[in-house]
Parts: sequence; C-alpha cells; structure tokens
Amino acid sequence: MIETFFSAAHQLRGYNGDCENLHGHNWKVQVHVLAERLNEIDIAIDFHELKELTEEVISQLDHGFLNEIFPFTEKNPSSENIAKWIYDSLKKKINDGNVHLSAVSVWESETASATYFEE
Repeated sequence: MIETFFSAAHQLRGYNGDCENLHGHNWKVQVHVLAERLNEIDIAIDFHELKELTEEVISQLDHGFLNEIFPFTEKNPSSENIAKWIYDSLKKKINDGNVHLSAVSVWESETASATYFEE
C-alpha cells in the first residue's frame, strides 16, 4: 500500500448542509495492490513506481476545483466518486497479469474516508 496526498476544492451538489458550499480538503489517497506471486527480486511492485503512477493520476485533481474537472462536472465529487475515479484510472496502468489493483481509499479528513474496490 502506498499513501499520497493532493489538495482540492469541491462542493456537493444537492447536499443539504455545509458541504454544498465551496470548501477544500487536503485529501489522502491510499492505494492497495495484490500480487499472485513475487517477482525475481521478491517484491510485488516497486512502491516508488506505484506512487509515481498514482501521483500521475491525482495530478489532474491537485489544486483544482473538482466540480470543473471531468467526470465531476457530471458526477458529484464525493469521496466515494473520487475513490472510484482514481481506481478506474489506476486499474488501466497497474494490472499486468500478476499485480492487481485491490482498493483505493480517499480520506477527506482524519476521520472520514471512502474505499472503492471491485470483486
């Protein structure tokens, strides 16, 4: 599992409460992978490589207004949808037959997160 961060603002459309107003978070992203076997140097994936791939994806969100970034122009930029979007984006880059993306967790605060995974 690797962990990285980005900062971005959002507002939840249709939410009845403070989160409907424009506000920002320092988001924490955790990426989990599974491997069927270890490679020739006995690792599943280089954590540095996994972090680079993740940062490549989240750089599209960093210091942005999420409601103006596709697909959040159409979908609410909730923690759940952000986790799914990061998962879907990383899945295309990571799954190589041995290493599989397992789950992506997105934390909007120290006490609130959402995790997306597929079975």
